Amino acid sequence: MIGMTQTHRAAPRIGPADPESWSTRLWTEIGPIFDAIVAHPFVTGLTDGSLDPDAFAHYVAQDVHYLRAYARALAVVAAKAPTLADTAMFARHAAEVFDVELALHGQLLPALGLTSDAVDAAPATPTTQAYNSYLLATVFGGTFADGLAAVLPCYWIYAELGAELLQRGSTDARYQRWIDSYGGDEFAATVTEVLRLADRIGPTLTPADEAVARAHFVTTSRYEWMFFDAAHRREGWPV
Repeated sequence: MIGMTQTHRAAPRIGPADPESWSTRLWTEIGPIFDAIVAHPFVTGLTDGSLDPDAFAHYVAQDVHYLRAYARALAVVAAKAPTLADTAMFARHAAEVFDVELALHGQLLPALGLTSDAVDAAPATPTTQAYNSYLLATVFGGTFADGLAAVLPCYWIYAELGAELLQRGSTDARYQRWIDSYGGDEFAATVTEVLRLADRIGPTLTPADEAVARAHFVTTSRYEWMFFDAAHRREGWPV
């Protein structure tokens, strides 16, 4: 359950180890959420092979819809970034969504019996649309710090989850391919880069602005749990 009180581990594997950093404070806020993600049957099923391939196919198809919105969100965050180097970093990451992650889907879709046309024809589910809408509304309407906090969970939770699952491995080659993409050193280095920026920005915020940004971080972390859960249930529109 998301309301559980103990965290999966005292500190994340990825990112600065400074216990006084803003990123450490953020992670403390979502420890129970990360616990719930790690314990979710969709996630445990990736490693023990019990996950229904149809549920994984549902996840991959919805992730294509999500990543299209996420790339746009990163581009907006890039435009609001405080330095040219920060702008360049997020612009590069937005491009990599298509160069790397959608290329992975290009391998997974055929293995799951899906085509790009079928994915395009399938509507975004309620959870996908809600997550995308919240993300885009926050990056467009909020400050740079708000946008940074909103996009950060997708980076960080996936890197932490990938590292966790990489230790376990999977009995299904399709699931292992997905795990490898998020559990490797290259993705961890990308996330560390963003966390360093977060720790540079966090101390400059007023208490009120910091609280708003932190709330966005917690909300999109909850959406990450909801996204896995929706795929596990193969969520669709009720009418």
